[in-house]
Amino acid sequence: MNTTTITVETVVNASIEKVWNCWNEPQHITQWNQASEDWCAPRAINDLRTGGKFLTRMEAKDGSVGFDFEGTYSAVENHKQIEYIIADGRKVKIQFLKQGNAYKIIESFEAETTNSIDLQKGGWQAILNSFKKYVETH
Repeated sequence: MNTTTITVETVVNASIEKVWNCWNEPQHITQWNQASEDWCAPRAINDLRTGGKFLTRMEAKDGSVGFDFEGTYSAVENHKQIEYIIADGRKVKIQFLKQGNAYKIIESFEAETTNSIDLQKGGWQAILNSFKKYVETH
């Protein structure tokens, strides 16, 4: 199977402790995990350990559509890297790299076949941008 990998990234001006906690704690995930202002994440569960599972409910604010984004962690290296497998079998890798007084987050994921590469990249980048904004203003 020929799998396309998409990569998005950002630099967050915060300590690794703040970046890590905001990325992984459910009370923070629900505040930033949306691609646009008309979406929300009303619920998140996260068992951050190899073999642990996560689930984030993502919904349009008007209630017209929603889905559970869920998966299982395949590797967790505290403050450095997270790898997981989405429920549909695709793999995701997130790296947290020190860059001066900030942290660069590089998120690579296997593309799905329903939506265009550009749409997928745009959506995941928008969520990453939402994360950056949340961390830097929280």
